[in-house]
Amino acid sequence: MRSLSTGSRSEARRLARLVGGEFERTLREIEAGSPLSDLDVIGPRPKAHSAITSVQRPKEKSISEAIALFRSDPAKSRTLKTDAHYGNLAEVVGGLWGPSRPISSIDREACRELLETLRWLPTNPAKRFPRLSPLQAARMAEERGLTSVLSPASVNGYMTKFSAVLNFATNEGWIDRNPARGLQVIDPVRKRDKRLPFSPDQLQLIFNAPLYTGCQDDWHGYAVPGPARPRRGRFWIPLIALFSGLRLNEACQLDVADLHLIDGVDCFYVTAGATEIGNDKRLKTASSERFVPVHPMLIEIGFMEFVSRRREAGDRKLFADLQRSSTGYYSDPFSKWFRRFLERAGAARPKTCFHSFRHCYRDALREARIEHEVALALGGWSSGNGGDGGDVAANYGRGYRAQTLLSAIEKVAYPRLDLSHLIGLDVADR
Repeated sequence: MRSLSTGSRSEARRLARLVGGEFERTLREIEAGSPLSDLDVIGPRPKAHSAITSVQRPKEKSISEAIALFRSDPAKSRTLKTDAHYGNLAEVVGGLWGPSRPISSIDREACRELLETLRWLPTNPAKRFPRLSPLQAARMAEERGLTSVLSPASVNGYMTKFSAVLNFATNEGWIDRNPARGLQVIDPVRKRDKRLPFSPDQLQLIFNAPLYTGCQDDWHGYAVPGPARPRRGRFWIPLIALFSGLRLNEACQLDVADLHLIDGVDCFYVTAGATEIGNDKRLKTASSERFVPVHPMLIEIGFMEFVSRRREAGDRKLFADLQRSSTGYYSDPFSKWFRRFLERAGAARPKTCFHSFRHCYRDALREARIEHEVALALGGWSSGNGGDGGDVAANYGRGYRAQTLLSAIEKVAYPRLDLSHLIGLDVADR
């Protein structure tokens, strides 16, 4: 690679002819038997063409080095969970090709080999087949016809991350192009069908469980009928998700200070950022940051009284009883618990999980005929308008007034869900 050090097209043409002549001269001298040490192979002789400079290709990088440098790139910010996914990718790629394989040797055929390996890679291969490489585990799964393999979405997620690494390598000059570009598998399940909303019967089973009608405690005895009526994280978070539309981690990570009174409206402030104990708050996308009015049903059940008690106690976290995982998310432990909760409540069904509350919420906004842009603002969904300027337009103005959002969220209702047993009770939160 050689820079001609000029911004003039005509001058570049002239210099290119000189470089071409220099290259031909070098080839002739090599053919004539001149030793390479006597030749100026890297660049032209400085006295003859001082205006011409040369650039050497960066040192060859292995695939493991490329991934490691990509992960440590200071220009990018990733969560611990996302970085762990790249660590998993490094293990798969290293097990398939060996960590020292030059990244420049990765071509389209190699990328297809990775894709095929991922298609048959069992879930949790390191635990299920600790003595096998990813390639061996995938071949075994294919031979045995195992069904517990990575989903198409997971396969595509790995390929997207691998493509991001190759884009990085291209930008760094280690390879000329990205051979994994566009390489994906077809996902037969539509995105909207991967998760379903809870049915009215499921919702009633959930909110008629002992946790909501009387249990031994909200820790190990949450599913056992008893006299206790605790109202802490496990009690409030499903209700917040159903009526105010917060994602699981958005609700779990709330600080007491994230409840604001705006123009007379109690609102959740959904945000990310560092706190005095570190960066323990994360958002899915930039559009997720938003104010959401507290639904009147939550207020009627006693949520704002709960907030007041937490504020009076000097607590920083709204749900101090919740644990945070090693990846930095409060939602990981809660999600695992909620799966067990659904089973104990008799409410477990295919394609439903905690995220089904968000589907219920979106359907309730549709049923209420809420204006599309208002609904997006309430749910923290991006407009998905592509090139129509929707995302750019969202950067202008201050957004909807709190009263406007409250008027919309007041219409979110679930006519077949009876929560009368949660209203009017004076119960402690601990």
